[in-house]
Amino acid sequence: MLSDKDRIFTNLYGVHDWRLAGARARGAWDNTKAILDKGVDWIIDEMKKSGLRGRGGAGFPTGMKWSFMPKEVKDRPHYLVVNADESEPGTCKDRDIMRHDPHLLIEGCLVAGFAMRANAGYIYVRGEFYNEAQHLIAAIKEAYDAGLLGKNACGSGWDFDLYVHRGAGAYICGEETALLESLEGKKGMPRLKPPFPAGAGLYGCPTTVNNVESIAVAPTILRRGAAWFAGIGRPNNTGTKLFCISGHVNRPCNVEEEMGIPLRELIDRHCGGVRGGWDNLLAVIPGGASVPLLPKSICDNQLMDFDSLRDQRSGLGTAAVIVMDKSTDVVKAIARLSYFYKHESCGQCTPCREGTGWMWRVMERMVTGNARIEEIDALEDVTKQVEGHTICALGDAAAWPIQGLIRHFRPEMERRIRARTEKLAAE
Repeated sequence: MLSDKDRIFTNLYGVHDWRLAGARARGAWDNTKAILDKGVDWIIDEMKKSGLRGRGGAGFPTGMKWSFMPKEVKDRPHYLVVNADESEPGTCKDRDIMRHDPHLLIEGCLVAGFAMRANAGYIYVRGEFYNEAQHLIAAIKEAYDAGLLGKNACGSGWDFDLYVHRGAGAYICGEETALLESLEGKKGMPRLKPPFPAGAGLYGCPTTVNNVESIAVAPTILRRGAAWFAGIGRPNNTGTKLFCISGHVNRPCNVEEEMGIPLRELIDRHCGGVRGGWDNLLAVIPGGASVPLLPKSICDNQLMDFDSLRDQRSGLGTAAVIVMDKSTDVVKAIARLSYFYKHESCGQCTPCREGTGWMWRVMERMVTGNARIEEIDALEDVTKQVEGHTICALGDAAAWPIQGLIRHFRPEMERRIRARTEKLAAE
């Protein structure tokens, strides 16, 4: 269990003042100039040593991502872009950071921007997050007024400007290259890679796109040292993580915990347990709607980190834990997710454009058992034709929940089909 002294997000629940004075009282903006004075190479090296992996879902090492930026600014400016388009169902961690502790993010933007030699940063906020964007805008104004942003930010000699850009509520804009397209004023559709954003990103210039949580933890890591952060959690899965636990628990919540905490401990300690007791658990989606669900038999001993969940053919994703008890119609739940991905597909890639609609229609029939047993195999085969065959990962996100359902709940799908067949035969 994470001790209070190791918490980074000390105002996650909005109990204290979110403005600059409150943030400073909690340790934000504490001699940021000293961090910047240590230089770009030191900052990137510390981020690598900390073992921080991207908190937006993919889990790519953050320090390594920063190091991909060109070492010197030539004819094109460098940009930092923060992905605050938090649209993954079940996820609400970045929202609370922006709402209750925006200065952690703003300070992180300055540090990250300095490390990648960017004089400008853009925070792309999900369109529905109106109040969060207002807090962010107000906090940025405070930072400018205090000399923490703008010309000679924090007295460091580095100029850094920060802008808030509000999206229009499209899930696909959470994908980094679609986000860049939207930021440029175009339709939010993913780009082919390469070139990668570090080579040609926003306006064709070197760009790094990071998640809100990844950026917000950076100043604390640099202040307290990479060894401190690396000492929390498990090897290759270090540090603290915000978990969003929702669904059939007694007290849904957002909580900061150490990586690798057992799933059962996370739910029992912070959420008052599963509704009706642990034995009433049916399944858990461990990392937001796009990762495969896990049945209770696996959840009993599951650790919550990138590698442990990958070993179970699922993923930590955004660490949005969606708990389903035995009252859940699990086939219907996955069918609902299938509709979501069909609706949010940008339509650029044929496997995703055609496949998501096809999978949703078949899933709707699976809910009522209006199918043949062999169609389960056909459905799984189509998920494999979509997965890995699209420009971005939305095709994977649409395929994985269905794959998880078939892997763990195939008997339930077959039972429905047989029950309907028998009922029709009896009539």
